[in-house]
Amino acid sequence: MTTSVIAACGAAPTTAGGASGSGDSKAASATSAQDLGGLDKLVEAAKKEGQLNTIALPPDWANYGEIIKAFEAKYGIKVTNDNPDGSSQDEINAVKTLKGQGRAPDVLDLGSAFALSGAQEGLFAPYKVQSWDKIPDGQKEPGGAWSYDYGGYISIGCDAKRVKTCPETFADLLKPEYKGKVALNGDPTKAGAAFAGVYAASLANQGSFDDIQPGIDFFGKLKKNGNFNPVEATPATVEKGETPITIDWDYLQASYAKEFASKGVDWKIAIPSDGRYANFYAQAINKWAPHPAAARLWQEFLYSAEGQNLWLKGYARPVLLPTMQQDGSADAALVAQLPKVEGTPAFPTPDQVNKAKEVLASGWGAAVSG
Repeated sequence: MTTSVIAACGAAPTTAGGASGSGDSKAASATSAQDLGGLDKLVEAAKKEGQLNTIALPPDWANYGEIIKAFEAKYGIKVTNDNPDGSSQDEINAVKTLKGQGRAPDVLDLGSAFALSGAQEGLFAPYKVQSWDKIPDGQKEPGGAWSYDYGGYISIGCDAKRVKTCPETFADLLKPEYKGKVALNGDPTKAGAAFAGVYAASLANQGSFDDIQPGIDFFGKLKKNGNFNPVEATPATVEKGETPITIDWDYLQASYAKEFASKGVDWKIAIPSDGRYANFYAQAINKWAPHPAAARLWQEFLYSAEGQNLWLKGYARPVLLPTMQQDGSADAALVAQLPKVEGTPAFPTPDQVNKAKEVLASGWGAAVSG
């Protein structure tokens, strides 16, 4: 989910206008499991394909490593995860450049801004999982092009053994004691986590969902005073101490705290009171998926109680959590371990996200260059 560059190489398409591979042609047009005769028939078709191509899913991101293994074990379908450290923009690029190839991604996990733009470009196949009606309105594209899957809050992570006093707000980050220490998870023009980080900074500096410019200006100020560290924050940079303060999703920060506790890293997490921002990532199916049945089965798995609880195990808040808590299918122990946040989050509208993305594209480079 961080920034990387994908190589657009591979075999030439073997069929005009279609994807090479063993995909089920009927599944390619299915907008629900019922179109194939029900979930059992979808499972049968997906097993026949025997393969699923994912992209940009780091194993330590929202518990995706375990999710992939659980899917493979349950259905006997091999998952190939390309470019695991790639960004949302890399995913969109792969859909376009690998169209017609058997190695093209079947499914996508995208930051909200990229889900919106991809749908507008007609890159996704509409599909509604069996639990579709339980996904709140406003958290899914009405026609089924995409739906939110899991989310969290932007937070500030800090290595308490390397930083004497950990920051708890965006305002704190401007203090001279944090010179060269503050990093983002990627480039906000390409990566959803970094995009959200700039949005949160805007809210902390008199901005709004309609105005992300104060967030860009904030990072320009961080860069000017030497506090902004251009190194892309990853588990490796956190462990090595290269990025002792990171602005990232709370579920990633929580996983760092758990993972590195045994390695001597005392990772503290604060959800900034001056810039409280929450949002979801979104699932989508490549319109030209080489394994269309497996792609749709993957969606059914992710939006089942099993899949949602696996995201919850990775400290992420699955989109179906409210209804699962009501019907008792949410793992209460996993809910209890979530980072605590007060209040009800608000989310930007699709139009606000699109506007913010455009403003970032035109102004980010100038703000942090030099």
